[in-house]
Amino acid sequence: MVCTLSLLRTTPGGASIRSRPGHQRGQAAPIVAVFLLVVGLLGVGLVHVAAAAAVRARVEAAADATALAGAADGRSAAERVATANGARLVGYREEADDVVVQVERRGARATARARWVPDGGRSRPIP
Repeated sequence: MVCTLSLLRTTPGGASIRSRPGHQRGQAAPIVAVFLLVVGLLGVGLVHVAAAAAVRARVEAAADATALAGAADGRSAAERVATANGARLVGYREEADDVVVQVERRGARATARARWVPDGGRSRPIP
């Protein structure tokens, strides 16, 4: 014996409408699908932002090291340090006691400045 459950509804005019609870199934599925899509897109966006921040941090570190090398030992040292950091020296200039460099790494550019002052036979960085 098979038993089915049906609900009896009436319209404002008094006519009866029969409906089964199973006809309302699946309404949450599209909402969940859209929610998962939005969460997935946000996740992909966050990954891209984090990757860009990491590239920027690496190029800034390369620029800092390159500027220090240039201030201590000149342009050739700056070029060696930039290459060792996976970057390319695209700008180098000496301004009085300062060295200003610009490096490029994976499409990102950064500029750094360094100064070295002799101190009793030793050199020390000046902020």
